[in-house]
Amino acid sequence: MLPRSVDAVVIGSGPNGLVSANALADAGWDVLVLEAADAFGGAVRSTESDGWISDRFSSNYPLGVASPVLRALELEKHGLRWSYAPLPVAHLMDPDGAAVAIHPDPESTAKSIGADHPGDGDAWLRLYQQYVEIREPLLKALLTTWPPVLPGIQLARRLGSVGELLRFARFMAMPMHRMGQELFEGPRGPALIAGNSLHADAPLSGSVSGTMGWLLVMLAQDVGYPVVTGGSGGLATALVRRAERAGALLVPATPVTAIEVSSGRVTGVRTASGETVVVKRSVIADVSAPDLYGELLPSATIPAGLRRDLDERFQWDYPTVKVNFRLSGRIPWRSEEARSSGVVHLAGTADELVHLSADLDTGRLPAQPFLLIGQTTTSDPTRSPEGTEAVWAYSHLPRGVADDESAVKLAHRMERAIERYAPGFSDLIIDRDVQRPTELEAGNAALGLGAVGGGTMQLQQQLIFRPTIGLGSPRTFVSGLYLGSSAIHPGGGVHGACGHLAARTALRDASVIGPLTRAFPAAALRRLQR
Repeated sequence: MLPRSVDAVVIGSGPNGLVSANALADAGWDVLVLEAADAFGGAVRSTESDGWISDRFSSNYPLGVASPVLRALELEKHGLRWSYAPLPVAHLMDPDGAAVAIHPDPESTAKSIGADHPGDGDAWLRLYQQYVEIREPLLKALLTTWPPVLPGIQLARRLGSVGELLRFARFMAMPMHRMGQELFEGPRGPALIAGNSLHADAPLSGSVSGTMGWLLVMLAQDVGYPVVTGGSGGLATALVRRAERAGALLVPATPVTAIEVSSGRVTGVRTASGETVVVKRSVIADVSAPDLYGELLPSATIPAGLRRDLDERFQWDYPTVKVNFRLSGRIPWRSEEARSSGVVHLAGTADELVHLSADLDTGRLPAQPFLLIGQTTTSDPTRSPEGTEAVWAYSHLPRGVADDESAVKLAHRMERAIERYAPGFSDLIIDRDVQRPTELEAGNAALGLGAVGGGTMQLQQQLIFRPTIGLGSPRTFVSGLYLGSSAIHPGGGVHGACGHLAARTALRDASVIGPLTRAFPAAALRRLQR
């Protein structure tokens, strides 16, 4: 039996939804979290069987460790623990063993990057030092406020002059390929940035793709590529515990089928069992944009412009194929650095990855796919029995291609690719579990077409264009209803920022100054989406 009325309902218990629930409960609101699945966590879940732990969706969390939003929740007090591999990430340049890696010590990373061109090692140290100087205001600007006025001012002050601010803006707008060429003389530095850029889906010759790669390599050097000790579900468990202690009620296996609206304001939610919960203040939806506007809201209320933008312009990110391996031993990489890395990019040079990126954007299944590989036992020995290794590998299908036949074909190519870089790998396989896009979406409805980022991270669907033309904020055209998933700025990644921004906006709109904070955004949204 659900409560008849609450201050706020949070739909979905992914990390963003759980962050929202914590923030609202901390403010003294009566909060109800309704989760469709049997377990909380969304794409932050793990399973255990016979001593083997498998992260079912996301796994390594540099943004989770660095995020000011998650750090402020002090989740370590609620059981969260992090585990680290000796090296955060290795990028394999060719099957013969050439590789570049990030080490815990920046000087050692510089030696790896500058192995062929010593000047590139010095360039790395300068690049990292520049990041350290602006790290705090940059992360606050990206993850804690929208629009990021105060952190933006702090960032400008750290950069020191208008000229430096403009140079940094240009740097952040660059395609990965051009960024690598400007920063380094040799192939290792650009390859490292390119591999990290492909964690997102921006084409490597397109604007802002450099930002993705640069930020992730800086975070890898800064905080590593940790996993949650005992499985990724431990992060969700810590968020749930904290929310419950703050007074939130969390209910699993309770799908929300409709959001009720009256006179332009949210009034309640209806569940699959027919129960209705009256909402006195706000609803925060940690769901995909297509699900919110296409499934949960009354179709007659959707503005024509918003409907048209979603139907004609909204774009998912690349479909994902994930293979989970149980191995009888460590992967026999030819590269020594890969053997001790938590994450391995099976990739090639930056130039080769630009061609692969073009294949993904033009509907071609790459003959030699890019693989992102997580050696989770190397990071956390609790993940499998002694002497064995729990490993996942994922790769992408071309944009819009998510059928099972293509997914199986890609999975076979992924396994053959690992064998090329680590002869004898196939002999170690105890078993494998392939998660195709259809299965990823079945396990988490927010992963439309097996896309893990809530929508493309390309510039045309970022900032004020996310998820469609609007304000870039969590607000919707319905008063009291907020979109709090990776469908809004700043997008995909386990950082909690989207849920934080949604809760922050809801609290402000419900405050004494709410009529002032709501007036302009509401009028602007009505004009933009009509």
